[in-house]
Amino acid sequence: MFFGYMKSTPTTYVMQFRDGKVVREGAGLAFIYWKPATTLVSVPLSSADVPFAFNEVTRDFQPVTLQGQLTYRVEEPRKLAGLLDYSVTQSGRYCSEDPEKLADRLVQAAQVRARAVVQSLGLRDVLVHSDALESKVLAALADTEAVKALGVQVMAFSVLSIQPTPEMARALEAAAREGLQREADEAIYARRNAAVEQERRIKESELATELVVEERQRQIREAKMSADIAVEEQRSALMDRWVQNERQSADARAYTLEKTLAPVRNMDWKTLMATSANGGDPALNIALAFREMGENAERIGELNVSPDLLRSLLSNTGPRNDPEPNPTPTGGGRKPKPPRVDVHPLNDR
Repeated sequence: MFFGYMKSTPTTYVMQFRDGKVVREGAGLAFIYWKPATTLVSVPLSSADVPFAFNEVTRDFQPVTLQGQLTYRVEEPRKLAGLLDYSVTQSGRYCSEDPEKLADRLVQAAQVRARAVVQSLGLRDVLVHSDALESKVLAALADTEAVKALGVQVMAFSVLSIQPTPEMARALEAAAREGLQREADEAIYARRNAAVEQERRIKESELATELVVEERQRQIREAKMSADIAVEEQRSALMDRWVQNERQSADARAYTLEKTLAPVRNMDWKTLMATSANGGDPALNIALAFREMGENAERIGELNVSPDLLRSLLSNTGPRNDPEPNPTPTGGGRKPKPPRVDVHPLNDR
């Protein structure tokens, strides 16, 4: 059969060439064509992802490996079909390997732009700021003439992994680990300092509370002391008044006694004792007799005192004048002898 049938999807741009001219083109076409005189070109319009892996050197001469993917889509299929052979056979297969070269060309263009960006950054910046690397490479690819000539739009440049050499990775990990350890130590020190500061505040609060309590207790003691002073002052005033009253009472008693004794002040004591109300007391008379003997002791040579006299002198009532006992029935009783004092005066020399 010399007739063929072509049916494309909406994401496929088809061009029908006959006698070197385009007689039909568009996306999602379906038509019957004359096989001997027709050439079909099929350009996919859907987006495609191309993986890549670049080995580049940073500004500080450290090798890194960039891994990711490049996303693109054909924006102008006529331009792409004019540079690369996208013609298909009767079975729908590409007649050449040019469609596979598109991905390689885009990857090479991306690698050139990525190399320029990586070499302008240090290793740490490349590892940390991958988003800046992606945006710079994507902007550079959009302005590349080779990409524009292909009629391709680079939709995304995604870096999935950036790996330094194992030695450098361990060195960076050690530095980062030490930095994190220092931050952890600083956090611990900050927490301890905060705890010490809080403890200091608590101690200051306790000391302030104790000072307030001591101040209150001091005020209470001062109030009690003031009250005690007031009581003592009242007591002192009371004692002064009592002493004054006692002095006045003593003065009054002294004055009374002085006035009472004034008439007998110059009287002889013997006469006073004889005329007193107790003058008839035998014990008092005996005491006066002994006193008078004591005054004249230098004239007494010998003094005899009977036991009865001593007994009468030591008693409270003096010698008793007991009635004479009744004579015995036989008449043999005798009358007791009165106490006797024998005084023998000394001869005057």
